Amino acid sequence: MSETNYVTQETFDSMRVELQRMKGVDRPAASRAIAEAREKGDLKENAEYDAAKEAQGMLEAKIKQLEGIIANAKIVDTSTIDTSKVTILTRVTITNLATKKTVTYQIVGEKEADLKAGKISASSPIGKGLIGKHVGEIAEVQAPNGLLKFKVEDITV
Repeated sequence: MSETNYVTQETFDSMRVELQRMKGVDRPAASRAIAEAREKGDLKENAEYDAAKEAQGMLEAKIKQLEGIIANAKIVDTSTIDTSKVTILTRVTITNLATKKTVTYQIVGEKEADLKAGKISASSPIGKGLIGKHVGEIAEVQAPNGLLKFKVEDITV
């Protein structure tokens, strides 16, 4: 997981808080659940013990994944963003040339992507197609249903 994760300071802080909660609250709770299940007798036929061990394994995997994301995070200062072209954390208003529909997206890192909130990942097909484009340029994006063309209408922070 050596790919750089571009995040805002706010997202970085929330990831650190989540990691602390997982290590300080969730991990001890998982250990207690295993200990309680172990006290209930024969481990070979103890479904509660198996479930607790599985939950602990999933928690440890999530902790490891979040630690990797934080380790590779690059905090982007929104006050220094160049709005002459589409970059990470810019808001871009685009028009789909086929449907004439206009939408605004913020280009974000994978951890922050949320289509309902208008945030698309810079590594998504549309995000990749828009990065580096200037106002008035056409971005061609290869999608599963064919080639999509978007005109960049506006770029803001």
